[in-house]
Amino acid sequence: METESAEEKKLWRKKKKNITTEVTPFVREVNLAPIQKLGGYEFYEKVLKSPKYIVAPMVEQSELAYRMLCRKYGAQLCYTPMLHSPQYADIDVYRKKFFTTCPEDRPLIAQFCGNDPSVLLRAAKQIEDYCDAVDINLGCPQRIARRGYYGSFLMDNLPLVYELVRTLHENLRVPVFCKIRVFPEYEKTLEYAKGLEKAGCQMLVVHGRTREMKGIYQGLADLEIVKKLKKELSIPVISNGNIQVFEDIQKCIDDTKVDGVMSAEALLRDPAFFSGKKVDAFQLTFEYLDLCEMYETPLQWIKDHLCKILLEYVMEDLELKDKLIFQSRSLQALRENMLEFQRICKENGGARKIDIVRKVKNYVELDEEALSLFNSS
Repeated sequence: METESAEEKKLWRKKKKNITTEVTPFVREVNLAPIQKLGGYEFYEKVLKSPKYIVAPMVEQSELAYRMLCRKYGAQLCYTPMLHSPQYADIDVYRKKFFTTCPEDRPLIAQFCGNDPSVLLRAAKQIEDYCDAVDINLGCPQRIARRGYYGSFLMDNLPLVYELVRTLHENLRVPVFCKIRVFPEYEKTLEYAKGLEKAGCQMLVVHGRTREMKGIYQGLADLEIVKKLKKELSIPVISNGNIQVFEDIQKCIDDTKVDGVMSAEALLRDPAFFSGKKVDAFQLTFEYLDLCEMYETPLQWIKDHLCKILLEYVMEDLELKDKLIFQSRSLQALRENMLEFQRICKENGGARKIDIVRKVKNYVELDEEALSLFNSS
């Protein structure tokens, strides 16, 4: 279980105290007249084309190359990685690194975190022409979200949450969506969801876990809460959580009557997950590398994806993993090492884990750094 120092707790309390729902003059100046745009089910059906298979926002993991790979295998809607609104609003280098897209990368939702309506709006204004909607991250339960006072920790200040939504709804040319976690009490969760809808949220993604359910205390998402919310809201509702195998998708939709399902972990292990087909992991790896050549991707992000896609073939080896971080230099080197590793796997008849690890370690011509690609990140 995560523990925090007294200094971290003090900093968080200070941030909570200093955050208000006051809208800055910048927001008031921008909001000159109501903006006409589609919303709710009209937008969901006409613009998004009623997506059922949705790629979740994943920090440094749902980047353009990976989104395009998931789209090839059935994803109907993708989210960008979570973007920090202060950095995106003001730092050009941050924008160029963390957001890239292309004409084929649609429909696309850009997700932001933040706690200042004015800053969030400035960031969203810079991206609204390159996406179909903007989503506010109200669900992240991690310590970094507590320190930054965003994500699920804004559940302690619902007036601020509603102001964030209202500000974007009134000033953007695209709709605003929200992704949330639930309160322990259903009645409070329902009040929360209805408040978001009233403030202008046009689609709600519900992760049926509380803020405290994470790590070893994660447990199963409560789909009964999702089902109840779906009955009460007039906007599209998407379920997030408990999707382990392809068959879980339709079962979730049948049981809860939600409009679609969002997945993260299953897609990191298998980017072809939404196709319902078993695609060779090495084939997916090379297709991903091809996309990384088309769409510039940070090398470390590529390594992280390869670790997950090819995890079934190897065991964890921290020493080799460290070597990879410091020694791997190029996309071409990764591709060459993949080809060699694939050949060794075929020679061993698809043998897995420790047998392959031993063989690769004894194979002189194979750079050891390549092996660590296949260790768990």
